[in-house]
Amino acid sequence: MRYGPIWPATLECGDLVLRPIRYRDRKEWTEVRSRNSQWLAPWEASNPDPRGGLPDYRQMVRSLNSQAAQSTALPFLITERVAGSRSPHIVGQLTVSSILWGSAMMATLGYWVDQARAGHGIAPTAVALVTDHCFQTLGLHRMEINIRPENGPSLRVVEKLGFRDEGYRPRYLHINGEWADHRSFALTSEEVPDGLLPRWLATRTS
Repeated sequence: MRYGPIWPATLECGDLVLRPIRYRDRKEWTEVRSRNSQWLAPWEASNPDPRGGLPDYRQMVRSLNSQAAQSTALPFLITERVAGSRSPHIVGQLTVSSILWGSAMMATLGYWVDQARAGHGIAPTAVALVTDHCFQTLGLHRMEINIRPENGPSLRVVEKLGFRDEGYRPRYLHINGEWADHRSFALTSEEVPDGLLPRWLATRTS
């Protein structure tokens, strides 16, 4: 059973604001992605069809909005309030995808963060915030994150948050031009009865 409306949603924690991605974000999103092209390239999803390619920004937003309307995805931008600025700046993106209802009640989560803001707790805070939203508001039971074994920063995120390592998935996703192995991590709602975000924030102040 769904406990609340799925979309749109805006989630906040301190200076961090997660909100829906919009067509009018194109200029800022493109600038951030361009500046981080080398940082993100090893982990970028690619199209295994040699005749195909990746969607442009407008196509991506249209597809994500369509999935959100069908209750199968939550496409968030990760933004951060900055002193002296009228609106939060884009510092990353987080998408909850492959949402399954019925007897599964689960989803998969993926994210990226601006290299200039990496190491400041943005990724784990965003993941914890969204996981709690999925468990407590949507009523999902399981959240899964799949990570390349070589992706040290992302591995540290799931380690900090206490996601369970469920093992190796050979040639799981097409990444940066080839089928790539991943490690699968997961968390169920019973493992964080009081919420993942409070547990994460407690570790930062202890």
